[in-house]
Amino acid sequence: MKIKSPKNFWAGVMFITVGLFFLGWALAFYQMGTAVRMGPAYFPAVLGGLLAALGAIVMFSSFAISGPSIAKFHYRPLILISLGCVVYGYLMKPAGLIVATLALVFISAYGGHEFKWREVAILYVLLIIFSILVFVKGLTLPFPICPDFMESCPIR
Repeated sequence: MKIKSPKNFWAGVMFITVGLFFLGWALAFYQMGTAVRMGPAYFPAVLGGLLAALGAIVMFSSFAISGPSIAKFHYRPLILISLGCVVYGYLMKPAGLIVATLALVFISAYGGHEFKWREVAILYVLLIIFSILVFVKGLTLPFPICPDFMESCPIR
């Protein structure tokens, strides 16, 4: 069999590898439980299995559907998106949800090839409204909304 889409082939191999790693790790070190009484291994095992299955579909489609060849690897998006996630994690507690999300969205968006201030600002506003409504108000998660130094946060 000839690989018609090398990009899809290697993406499928990557998905299968990561999925099987997490599936194996979860089953080796945690209790699975049942669907009614889920153990700590249930979620990573199911998610790893689904990721491996998706990888198999993508990999086998590379033999049937032709696609683009592998292009030059771009490091900038990988570095800036990872940096955005790390900065978000470090800023969440001292700076609050609003500032941490601002850093995450703008740093990550700068990693893309089309960075437009207005679009990113609109995305940030929509994302922060959604996050506050769903996570803080709806699920009542104890996320700090405003920075620690603000005595009275207007959003509570």
